[in-house]
Amino acid sequence: MEDIGKGFQMYGNNAHNIYAQNNIGIESPAKLIEMLYEGVLRFNAQAKKAIKDKNVEKRVYWMNRSTAIITELISVLDMKQGDISVYLEGLYNYQIQLLADAGNENSISKIDECSNVFKVLLEAWRESTHVA
Repeated sequence: MEDIGKGFQMYGNNAHNIYAQNNIGIESPAKLIEMLYEGVLRFNAQAKKAIKDKNVEKRVYWMNRSTAIITELISVLDMKQGDISVYLEGLYNYQIQLLADAGNENSISKIDECSNVFKVLLEAWRESTHVA
């Protein structure tokens, strides 16, 4: 767990540096990643609601927002961290594919699958940042 926490910490620092360069005020690298994970969960919930409401425009909008966050998460991975970064890159890419499939199929279950992954990631992230 310590290696994962260390990898997560470097990941958060990398994300924070990118946002700091763009003058976006975030309290800490750990908080930034937490906010991104929470954003995916919020946007997925909105996409599910849009599917239930049969609102294609909103479904596309919210799913695109989730996908944009996941893409950002991939872009800030520090690949020098090795296994954790490679694992997260694959996991994130799979979540993007799930969301694309969910959009094509109007599949709430695929959005739920993606959300469940991000709930676990958020919980692990919070655990690792409290330990570090």
